[in-house]
Amino acid sequence: MATPHIESKKEDIKKIVLMPGDPLRAKFIAENFLDDYKLINTVRNMYGYTGKYKGHDVTIFASGMGMPSMGIYSYELFKFYDVDTIIRIGSAGAYTENLNLYDVLLVNGAYSESTYAKTQGNEQNNILYSNELVNKKIKESAEKLNINIKEGIVHSSDVFYKENDNFRELYDKYKCLACEMETFALFHNAKILNKKASAIVTISDNLVTHEKTTSTERQNSFTNMMKIALEAAIQL
Repeated sequence: MATPHIESKKEDIKKIVLMPGDPLRAKFIAENFLDDYKLINTVRNMYGYTGKYKGHDVTIFASGMGMPSMGIYSYELFKFYDVDTIIRIGSAGAYTENLNLYDVLLVNGAYSESTYAKTQGNEQNNILYSNELVNKKIKESAEKLNINIKEGIVHSSDVFYKENDNFRELYDKYKCLACEMETFALFHNAKILNKKASAIVTISDNLVTHEKTTSTERQNSFTNMMKIALEAAIQL
């Protein structure tokens, strides 16, 4: 089968999908962590790979940037390819000095002022939550790997460049620890389709301290997050 955005055969996509935003991060994970992997999607260069991690089948599939792109790919994977669980593995900008570069944050909720969920499925809530079972496996995997993770709410924004950044207000009012651009759409699609989703993000920059990583570092250096997600995937 195929959709307008995915050329893969149904059997090529497994029940558990790890979803980075960057297609080159998907390529990096496949090349460095999977055995016997194969490229299963190249439409719009949104790379997807399926292979084995410690003998278990796992699919890595990029989402692209922003909620419209995440909305398309996660919906098609859930709805048409019978994917059961998606774990987003992305980057985020910290809204607090208590998060350092390369810290790993487990997302238990996503706040957004976006109309994505309302337009797609008449969702009225502006905070959506991740799956508790998946979160439990993520935390267990982090502990097994001896990797410290933080946990909290992120702000899923439609805008990367803001003329008036109100991140301090979002931190105070909604307890948003960091900002990214995809998770709210993923959690909405999982909710309406009765699927499971969570997200792990690595801090790539800090809006308070103004520290930041390079694009190459964001693509290739977030390995702790990748290891945690892979270990959790094979426990689900």
